[in-house]
Amino acid sequence: MNPAQIEIQLIAIVVAVACALPGVFLVLRRMALMSDAISHAILLGIVLAFFVVKDLASPLLVIAAALTGVLTVSLVELLNKTKLVKEDAAIGLVFPVLFSMGVILISRFAGDVHLDTDAVLLGELAFAPFNRFEPFGYDIGPITLYVMAGILLLNLLFIIIFYKELKVATFDPGLAASIGLSPAIIHYALMSLVSVTAVGAFDAVGSILVVALMIAPPAAAYLMTNDLKWMIIISAVIGILSAVTGYWCAHIFDVSIAGSMATMTGVFFLLSFFLAPKRGMLSIWQRRSRQKWEFAIKMLVVHLSHHENLPEAKDESRIDHLQRHFEWNKDFAERVVRRAEKSESIITVGDIMELTDKGRQLAGESVVK
Repeated sequence: MNPAQIEIQLIAIVVAVACALPGVFLVLRRMALMSDAISHAILLGIVLAFFVVKDLASPLLVIAAALTGVLTVSLVELLNKTKLVKEDAAIGLVFPVLFSMGVILISRFAGDVHLDTDAVLLGELAFAPFNRFEPFGYDIGPITLYVMAGILLLNLLFIIIFYKELKVATFDPGLAASIGLSPAIIHYALMSLVSVTAVGAFDAVGSILVVALMIAPPAAAYLMTNDLKWMIIISAVIGILSAVTGYWCAHIFDVSIAGSMATMTGVFFLLSFFLAPKRGMLSIWQRRSRQKWEFAIKMLVVHLSHHENLPEAKDESRIDHLQRHFEWNKDFAERVVRRAEKSESIITVGDIMELTDKGRQLAGESVVK
């Protein structure tokens, strides 16, 4: 690997972790769409600030973009509080308007400036190493790396310092208010953090990758654990893996780096969606299958228990009788009997089934329940 490749991957890793940290709380608060809204709406702030200062490198662009992000959140909250529209609808109303205004202003008044909609949406990590940070004439790396490292540190400190407050306000806003916390202040502080993160990552990776890194890794982590601390750690790890594997996919197939990274976040989410230990689809299918057989065995032992020691017991205990009594097909009935034998709930003598002590106990427990 050459130095530029290493720097691109470092930037991507820092951006991924910086986005994943606040993204965890967006996912838990069911506000994933807010990251999309903020990452698009900040374009308007960047454009307006550029018209004032005429300098794409000015820090005022960052400030204006962050303020636009906060404005987006405020407008969404304002619409939501009217109770006339729900929060998701409010987001869908606000951010397309602000984003469209930014796009119109760029196409109309900034056609001769390197500020175009393709760069806004996709970004280009390959160019990030060319913008160097050279204090006192010493080249110490890409500016984007230091900007995002600072934002990552800010996000980390905020979560560490206000971890308990964030946790309570996220899971139980009513309890947070009752113990003297202000859910509104915590909410706007978190949204401001999301805005700053989106602004910092905007230039290097574009709005699409900001959304992908802010939502997909936390969503995947949410399927893998119920512990908030582990969810934060796992989402950061998934973000890192998405960044690195996405870069090398782009390198191998000669495609967009940001697009490849966003694709890999989707791949890791799908892996989690299917393979997560408890919430993954594979685990759900296995659990449902196990419950189906357990229920069938309980039905069988209860049936045998009801007719045990009665004159009709011999007929009711025949395997072929299950097909008529429960309307099970032959294959399913035989599989239930085999599983019941394996669990030592019944024994079979020829085609006659008899309960074991374990089976009688299971039948008694099933009837009581």
